[in-house]
Amino acid sequence: MDKHKRLINLVYSNSKYMGKHIVIIGGKIYSAENGKLASKLLDKLILQHPNETPTITYIPKADALILLIPFDEN
Repeated sequence: MDKHKRLINLVYSNSKYMGKHIVIIGGKIYSAENGKLASKLLDKLILQHPNETPTITYIPKADALILLIPFDEN
């Protein structure tokens, strides 16, 4: 698990992954430019590593703004 955490830290600290979809599986980092390509990549990687659970994320670009809108249940 320590290697997995190092890979996650590498993804978040390396600017080459900004604006990309990331899949971590089998001790390696894979990236895709958009969601459609990421989905195809994930399908391929799951077949190659059937007994592993992938970590999937999107790394926003540096100038991306993420807004949180509170949800009122009433």
